[in-house]
Order: sequence, then structure tokens, then C-alpha cells
Amino acid sequence: MVLRKLPGVSASGMGLRLSQKFVFLLFLSGLVTLCFGALFFLPDTVRLNRGPCLAHLSPEAPPAENRPEMLAPLPPGSTRFNGLSACELFMSYGYLHIKRVIRGDFTDLNLFVLCLQMMKFAWDNYKRYAWGNNELRPLTRNGHLGNMFGGLRGASIVDSLDTLYIMGLMEEYEEAKEWVQNNLDLNSNGEASLFEVNIRYVGGLLSAYYLTGAEIFKQKVMELGEKLLPAFNTPTGIPRGVINLGSGTSWSWGWASAGSSILAEFGTLHLEFLHLSQLSGNPLFTEKVMNIRKLLNKIEKPHGLYPNFLSPVSGNWVQHHVSIGGLGDSFYEYLIKSYLMSDKTDQEAQKMYYSAMEAIETNLVQKSPGGLTYLAEWRGGILDHKMGHLACFSGGMIGIGADDGPAGQRQHYLDLAAEITHTCHESYSPTKLGPEAFRFDAGAEATATRLSDRYYILRPEVIESYMYMWRLTHDPKYREWGWEAVEALEKHCRVDAGFSGIRDVYASTVSHDNMQQSFFLSETLKYLYLLFSDDDLLPLEDWVFNTEAHPLPVIRKRCLQEHSATQDHGQTNLE
Repeated sequence: MVLRKLPGVSASGMGLRLSQKFVFLLFLSGLVTLCFGALFFLPDTVRLNRGPCLAHLSPEAPPAENRPEMLAPLPPGSTRFNGLSACELFMSYGYLHIKRVIRGDFTDLNLFVLCLQMMKFAWDNYKRYAWGNNELRPLTRNGHLGNMFGGLRGASIVDSLDTLYIMGLMEEYEEAKEWVQNNLDLNSNGEASLFEVNIRYVGGLLSAYYLTGAEIFKQKVMELGEKLLPAFNTPTGIPRGVINLGSGTSWSWGWASAGSSILAEFGTLHLEFLHLSQLSGNPLFTEKVMNIRKLLNKIEKPHGLYPNFLSPVSGNWVQHHVSIGGLGDSFYEYLIKSYLMSDKTDQEAQKMYYSAMEAIETNLVQKSPGGLTYLAEWRGGILDHKMGHLACFSGGMIGIGADDGPAGQRQHYLDLAAEITHTCHESYSPTKLGPEAFRFDAGAEATATRLSDRYYILRPEVIESYMYMWRLTHDPKYREWGWEAVEALEKHCRVDAGFSGIRDVYASTVSHDNMQQSFFLSETLKYLYLLFSDDDLLPLEDWVFNTEAHPLPVIRKRCLQEHSATQDHGQTNLE
């Protein structure tokens, strides 16, 4: 720290007279007390560090509204990092990150602060110009509702609840919570995507409840969960992709081949629906998703692969198109995460995941002439040497599944995860932002060869894999790559009133798309924040992130046993 020369302080000799030293030490001790005292008013770090058994099985965390207000900022003249005072840093990060300041690791600290500032900037502009709408249009400074949520509003609010809380932005979290309590109206009519409502609204509310213990989130998510059940009223129990939350009628997307349901949509319900059953005590939610798994186990799979289109009427595949990117991606993610979330007891999910991985490696994993490992798409036996940005989540997925595969395969899976993550890093263009899809044919090496594939809409998947690979390996390159992405987002996507996607990642002159996606706040910024945080903030052994990056606690066997014993004891006392 550099002290400016003060009146009456000699620049030579001992520098400070005894009385001045006493005053300075008194001030310093007050500063330390102020900063460390603020830690007691931060989010409940026990809940962030160690996942609860389940909120309904363990005592609730003290509601955020009952915690004292944070103390005032540091007096003028204090050292500031990226515009924040040292005391504000303490308040923002909590005890997990104090050691960074103590040991003088200002580089990590600055990266961490910038991620926090990006979130606050995105949130403040959403609040100013689009409050209550689903997303912000930052160029025109207005809100966007869209047609994915069937009349539901506030997607950015619900998607941001856990991010705000995890980052310690408590004033902003309280604003979001108040909006959910007073304004989140679930009695809407319109075309809602079952998939999007589930991962954003159900996942966001579940996560907020588990992190904070606030009952309003539990009430809202149980009401919303009930409204999704009619989508499963099909001859096979495979849900249709679109539902009217008011009437309960459901139908398939008009663009879906022969009225089919989409693998990534009906295969990305398991985590949330199991928790809905846990919270409500209603086994129906679990039964619905287990029926999906039962049908998928029974049906023949070409070369062991899962095509993307399935008829909810006949239960047969409609097309033999396989992709680990769009239309298929999160189905595979939810297999391994279902196993992990079950405290590694869901052996059926484990078996399905590793069988799928074997088929993927046999049929889809390819090596480019330049030595890049990628996941091609499969169309009835013909490979399309294309990989989408959405498929770049798979580096992290394969990484977190490395420990529990066939004997002797751990290092193989870690190597494969690292290779795919490296390929996705290489797809990030000279702007250090990646295109929607990139190819490996006609001499292309991880490059978007079509104009229609060159856009970037603030997607998180590459950064998601950086975060997981950092947690698994602690190779510093993942943080270096994450910092490249931070700089690129700041340079190319930050506009006067928020963050916007760009239309061409290769263009020297940036053209913005005028959309701050809700998943930018829920996923991209959260994964960056976690990438630069310590591993004991939401540790992977205690929390599983849904595909929208909403953390859900692992369902511990001991917790269920304790809960069962408690119920039996209570029943005995009643008899």
C-alpha cells in the first residue's frame, strides 16, 4: 500500500511521531473491526459451502430480511481496487476470500471484483430499463417478453436470484425476492416451453429456496411444478414441448419433425422434478421422469446412440439425428448429474451415462487434421463435422464424470475433457468470443464457415467447462482463458446500458443484437465468478448445477435415513 505524504509527517527518519502512530493504529484497528464485522452480515456461508441435507429436512437459514444492514463504506483515502474499497471487498466476498487480500494476491482479487461489477452493471440496467420483463434490450433501453415463457414475466429476476445471493449483492437479492413475492403471477395463458420454464423458473426458485430458506420460493415453485404436469398426458408419458400454464393443454413444437418431442427437452427435467418430490412429498414428479427413463431403456438405440426426436404418441424415434449440441445436449448432462445428485446411488443413471459415453466415443469423437478433438453430429450414419457452442459444455460434463466410470478410465476421461475444452477455446475467434457453431471440414479448424453461425449471444458453455476443469485440475490455463473471455465481454459486448450479444465474432466492427439474455446473469457471470473463487464456495461434492447453472444440493442418503427415522419416531409418539 502506498501512503500519500501527510502534513506534519517527515519523509525521512522514523516518518511518524508516536502520537501520529497511535492515531494511525487506532484508525487501522477500527478499519479491521469494521471489515471483519461486516462478514457476519453476509449470506449464510455454511449453506454455500456445504449443501444442506434438504431445506425441509434441516433447520431453515435465518431469512435474509432479518439480518442487520451492512456497515458503512470505508472512510475516504482508503486503497481501492477497481473502484471498490478494501472494506467493500471484504463485505462482498466474505471470509473465503480474505486470505487473498492478506497475502497480496491482487491479480485474482481484481478478476473476482470485475466479475462482481459486471453482474451489478447488468442487473442495474435491467432494473432501470426492463424491470419485470423477461430480458433487457440494452441498445433501445427497454424490456423484452418473448414467447418462450407462456406469459410468465421476470425471467431475468428469477434466473438471477441465486447469482445475486452467492455474490453477496444482498440489496439486489432482496429487490428480486420482493418482486417474486408480489409480482410473479403464475396464472398465465400462452405458449410456454416446458424445458425453458423448468430450467429457468423451477430451477431458479428451487436454488433460491435451498440457498436462503425463504418460504416464498418454495410456495411459488410448488405451484409452478403442478402446472407443468399436464404436459405428460400423452400415450407414452413423454411430455410434449409446449404447454399452456393456464389451461394445461400441451402440444409439440411446429418445427419438430412429425410432432415429436425433443431429447434435450424431455431429458432435462430429472434434477428439478426429483427435488419437487422431495419438497412436496408427492412422488408423482419423480414418477413422471422415471417413466421417461423406463421408455428410453426399453427402446432400441441405433449404435447405442440417442437420436434427438422421439414421438410422444408411439414412443419411437422419428429421425436418426444425434447431437451432443443443440437438441440433445443436456440429456447427457442430466444422466451423470442425476447420479451425482443421488449421492452416487442412482446406478441406473450411471449405467445409462457411461453406455452413452461409450457410443459417443465410438461414433462421434473425431480428431481434426490440426489435432483438435471434437464431437461431430450423426445423421443416420453420416457424420457432419460440425460442433455447436452448446456442445462445449461437454468438456465439463466429461470431467465431472471421470471418477465413476469403468475401472482405469479416470485419466482417459480427464484427458478427453481437457481436449474438448481446448478445442472450444480454439474456436474463440480473434475477438476471444466464440461462434454459435464451428466446423472441421474443407480445411476449417474450429471455424464458423457460414455467416449464419458467426453470432455470439452471451452463451456460457465454454466458460462452464473452464470452471469445471479448473476445479478438477487447477491448471492455471483455465483461469487465463476465463480472463480472456472477461476482457472480450467487456470490450465487445458491454454497451452503455447493459451487455449485448454480437452478430459476427469475426468482424472488426462490432454489431450488437440488442439482447441481454437472462442466462448471461444466471450462467455466464456465475461461472466466471466461481472460476475465480475458492473451491469451497459451492463445492462440487455438495452441489449439482442444473443446466441453467442453478445449484441444487446433493440428496444425501443419511439425510433421508434421518428423515425417515424422525417420521417413524413421530408416528410412534402419536400411537
